Amino acid sequence: MIEPTIADIKEAAARISPYTHRTPIFTSATVNRLAEAEVFFKCENLQKTGAFKARGAINAVYSIAKDSAGNGVATHSSGNHAAALAYAARCRGIKAFVVMPENAPPVKIAAVAEYGAEIKFCPPTQKDREETLQAVVRDRGAVAVHPYNDHKVIAGQATAAHELLEEVPRLDALITPVGGGGLLSGTLLAVSASKRNTAVYGAEPAGADDAYRSLQAGHLIPVQDPDTIADGLRTSLGNLTFPIIQKYAAAILTVDDPIIIGTMKMLWERMKLIVEPSAVLPVAVLLHRREQIRANRIGLIISGGNVDLDYLPWQSGSKRKE
Repeated sequence: MIEPTIADIKEAAARISPYTHRTPIFTSATVNRLAEAEVFFKCENLQKTGAFKARGAINAVYSIAKDSAGNGVATHSSGNHAAALAYAARCRGIKAFVVMPENAPPVKIAAVAEYGAEIKFCPPTQKDREETLQAVVRDRGAVAVHPYNDHKVIAGQATAAHELLEEVPRLDALITPVGGGGLLSGTLLAVSASKRNTAVYGAEPAGADDAYRSLQAGHLIPVQDPDTIADGLRTSLGNLTFPIIQKYAAAILTVDDPIIIGTMKMLWERMKLIVEPSAVLPVAVLLHRREQIRANRIGLIISGGNVDLDYLPWQSGSKRKE
């Protein structure tokens, strides 16, 4: 199976440029001191739709041939990919159909609707989501766009690391969150193509550590009953993302939810960055698994900032399952 190349990544960068932000790179004296390193934050929480997902969705949507795109695009998602696909479809002037579980957070349902997608609700199981999506694709003739297990999506996500390496060319290490693996696999391909000696780590919640276990076992192990506040990282790796991660990743490092919540609060307080729990993982891993990251100049991809402000995780009684 051919993985995306640097040509694909550069093509994706040009394709998405009119519709995305070239997000800023921040630094923090506090984090530098705590990590005993120079740390560079690629702030995808300031991206269109509030997350890196806009990159992959736009690249995928604008890669569809005109005669195939006329009936729109479809996906199943309860989070950032849903909003990203709706936004990408609106930019292209086509319809978006999004299957969402009945228990999806109201703030995320509202965001998807605001971008103009037609939402179809289903029971909150993977089986129901997939079957409902299949029915939508059949009935509407829409093109399905997977949240991460798609080469165009992976190439689009790779553009975040590509931009970071252009602005901070000398990095010893780069850390991204890992859920389905689109961002991590794209980052790995961007770093590999750059020919730099940069180690790339995936950061994963201990309560949804299928990527860690899959690498240890040497084969895909689907996530079972994930239990983590990092809702964007509760998915399993795909058959396209896993081989790339297996081939190039230095390691997958995990932390538990109390560390994630504490790190999230610290970033809000010290850096004034509104980041969601899933986006906190690279910082949490850097500060709490530092002995496993042998690097002095470290890039972190902060993946998103879509937070339900009525349910901040450090407030008593605010944590809820999605």
